[in-house]
Amino acid sequence: MNFNTLLFEIENSIATITINRPDKLNALNAETINELSAAIDEVLSKEEIKSAIITGAGKAFVAGADISEFPTMDGAAGEALARVGAEKLFNKIEHCTKPFIAAVNGFALGGGCELAMACHFRVASEKAKFGQPEVNLGLIPGYGGTQRMTALIGKGKSMEMHMTAHIADAKEALEMGLVNHVTVPESLIEHCKNILGIINKKAPLALAGIIKCINASNTATGFETEIKVFGSLFDTADKNEGVGAFLEKRKADFKGK
Repeated sequence: MNFNTLLFEIENSIATITINRPDKLNALNAETINELSAAIDEVLSKEEIKSAIITGAGKAFVAGADISEFPTMDGAAGEALARVGAEKLFNKIEHCTKPFIAAVNGFALGGGCELAMACHFRVASEKAKFGQPEVNLGLIPGYGGTQRMTALIGKGKSMEMHMTAHIADAKEALEMGLVNHVTVPESLIEHCKNILGIINKKAPLALAGIIKCINASNTATGFETEIKVFGSLFDTADKNEGVGAFLEKRKADFKGK
């Protein structure tokens, strides 16, 4: 599949999606959001792809939304922008049934921080920077930033980050729980691939169930969702293979069925 604003590679069952607008610090415009949405569909449609990495070309992950699109927008247009982006990209990533890691190589600000937080977890380069500085524009995040950051780092710290427009470096982001790991820039993608190499050996339907249940953890139905997913997995061939392999003291060979 050909993209104008992305690079798309597959190696060892891992898709690496690189946002490739380095001259614009990979700012998210309508075309990039549409292409990222299509790239996610590509990951989900190909059986040989088990997981994915999202990263950025150059010195930024994503430095934010493309502000040049904002001056002519009114309230209705702004709401539509946020709603369409959430449906096409941010919520779509969060609820993907295959694991997505954000490999944050540089600036992850505004929409870029929101994109990283929509992934299932984050690995940061030592050069990474995180923040939601929309208040400096007289705005707030529109792609789930207030919600996801609060879930990740807690209400008080999230309030402070959003209200002050503070930019956190990788060390602070790790301490806050915003990222899972920090590594040297040269090892960032390889570190992500090593993690996904472990995950890719696990049962695909169980991984999808984990994503579904953890995404429901802040809702009233979280516990019920877990019970139902737990029960449904007993009807899978993967459960039979996993339990059989454990009892027979061998490695399981999961098929995603």
